[in-house]
Amino acid sequence: MKFTKMHGCGNDYVYIDTTTQRVEDRPALAKRVSARHFGIGADGLICIDKSDVADFKMDMYNADGSQGKMCGNGIRCVAKYVYDRGMTDKTELTIETGSGVKALKLTVENGKVKTVRVCMGAPEFRPELIPVRADGENFIMKPIEVGGVHWEATCVSMGNPHAVVFVDNVDWLDLAQIGPGFENHPMFPEQVNTEFVQVIDDHTLKMRVWERGSGETLACGSGSSASLAAAVVCGKSAPKVKMLLRGGELEIEWDRAENLIYMTGPAVTVFDGEIDE
Repeated sequence: MKFTKMHGCGNDYVYIDTTTQRVEDRPALAKRVSARHFGIGADGLICIDKSDVADFKMDMYNADGSQGKMCGNGIRCVAKYVYDRGMTDKTELTIETGSGVKALKLTVENGKVKTVRVCMGAPEFRPELIPVRADGENFIMKPIEVGGVHWEATCVSMGNPHAVVFVDNVDWLDLAQIGPGFENHPMFPEQVNTEFVQVIDDHTLKMRVWERGSGETLACGSGSSASLAAAVVCGKSAPKVKMLLRGGELEIEWDRAENLIYMTGPAVTVFDGEIDE
């Protein structure tokens, strides 16, 4: 089976063209290829399928084999994959995901996709739609206890659940110790992605992320979008920022008139290969 390893800001996945190849057990394959020491090494697996409602479909799995609904870094790489390999000649694409159809604009240099702008959709703050077990119209800057420590979190969905926590310095955090407590907290019936955000200035945020099913990753597109939404509603940033991640930088903008968040960032092919099923 042929595969391609790609990354967006260090958030790496194994990509398989399942329009021409068949994968019988995708969760099992995701665990196998994601293993850093015994497999290819990745944050998960993304299968590129045919779609009845969009140009292509992205079917993503986390490193533990659990299925994800949306991945902002992953969807940019899907766009690069299909364009660079001649599966489409469009520079404006639609891609079906577990959280709906997303619209993308590709920037092409020398015949290859360099960056991709993705409409990530509207942020959702209603607890029952995130979901988070909480009363009220939202969960903004509210207390949550994790690991015996009292934190303030702002919960938001970008098609998948996020808890955003503002801290003084993200580099000081032991995410391997803190992250699982958020991920598996009983308040989150579908688990949660947790973003720890440091405000540098009105137009710059610095973020680290603990993703459900994968642990700490070097970047998270939906998490960056959720973090901007949280920063804006909490009065901590402008609606357009540069997001500094361990794997690179993203540009995130919340168009308040449209109530849509847009993410722009790179997509990189690392290598192609073949694996035995």
